[in-house]
Amino acid sequence: MTTITSDAGPEPDSVSTWLTFLLALSCGLVVANIYYAQPLAGPIAADLGLLPEHAGLLVTMTQLGYGAGLLLIVPLGDLIENRRLVSTVIALAAVALAAAALSRHPLPFLAAALSVGFSSVAVQILIPYAGHLAPERIRGQVVGNVTSGLMIGVVLARPASSFIASVSSWHMVYWISAALMVSLAILLRWTLPTRMPQTRLGYGALLRSMVHLARTTPVLKRRALYQASLFAAFSLFWTTVPLVLAGPAFRFTQSGIALFALVGAAGVVSAPLAGRVADRGWTRPATAAALLLASAGFALTVITEPGSTLSLALFVAAAIAIDFGVQANVVLGFRALFVLGAESRSRLNGLYMATFFLAGALGSGVGGWAYASGGWLLAAAIGGVLPLCALAYLATETK
Repeated sequence: MTTITSDAGPEPDSVSTWLTFLLALSCGLVVANIYYAQPLAGPIAADLGLLPEHAGLLVTMTQLGYGAGLLLIVPLGDLIENRRLVSTVIALAAVALAAAALSRHPLPFLAAALSVGFSSVAVQILIPYAGHLAPERIRGQVVGNVTSGLMIGVVLARPASSFIASVSSWHMVYWISAALMVSLAILLRWTLPTRMPQTRLGYGALLRSMVHLARTTPVLKRRALYQASLFAAFSLFWTTVPLVLAGPAFRFTQSGIALFALVGAAGVVSAPLAGRVADRGWTRPATAAALLLASAGFALTVITEPGSTLSLALFVAAAIAIDFGVQANVVLGFRALFVLGAESRSRLNGLYMATFFLAGALGSGVGGWAYASGGWLLAAAIGGVLPLCALAYLATETK
């Protein structure tokens, strides 16, 4: 018999290890859909007949779809029974991925990419859902564990798609992911407890209420700003560092850059740690530590001239520090927002994610400009200052 929970019901005593693992695995598999195309943009564009200068659209469309889904789909987690909602959205992702695999021309693929991003926001329904299932005393820990699955998916998606494409084709990447999404939708539909929200707003009123939440929720404003500064710095780093590594100082191949990107996997351990810290009430000092750690990461990269073994080691340390700070802080934000009330968790999460997702896009753009204008030194300076600006704002927090 399926367990049924509602916002009005008693708080659960615990959440099983199996269910936590399933939610983490689901987040990792779904979020990977957004990143498969990044290392394959060139081959996909060439195969579809898209001009090289337009190859970036293949990734941009997925990101635009994801941003739209954060604002249009994620809030439905406060309105529609969550198990049904998430399995439906993941099923839609399977259809979009199959459409991408079948594409032979640019426009169908771009439309499919937009839909892939739009439906991949299922992960941002699952994270508040995990917060609802977990009791207050371990909510940060559970959310952190689930978020670590998401981070692993982000890190492993690029090398996985590169490997599959190297032994088969880019079409196979999307076929495999479509099959995984079908299986996942069925599994979640059968195994997840149902969660019935108590919100009785219509869809239009639900969307309008997000404006009110954005205006009247100080915790949301602060947590979104802290994470926006970090995610902008994070995106700047990972946009410009491949250019540095491929440049004359290091002369890395694409395989070498892909291996360097795996360094970010070390940062996933910060998510469950941050959740435990937040459960102890140490969110503010942990936020300060995350901001300082990310800023220090950028400082490490300018100690020596790029090209030496020491310089490469410092870039590796910087990647770990920046990823650790960003991933820890996002969990601290989830924990702070999810205690505000079950009835608005999905809307708060959508606003939170949309804010720093936009900041990440801006960070990527600024990083490309900074590197072209002043090299890595300018890019690192901007990246290092962003968390310090947020730290100054943190100092004004009164409680």
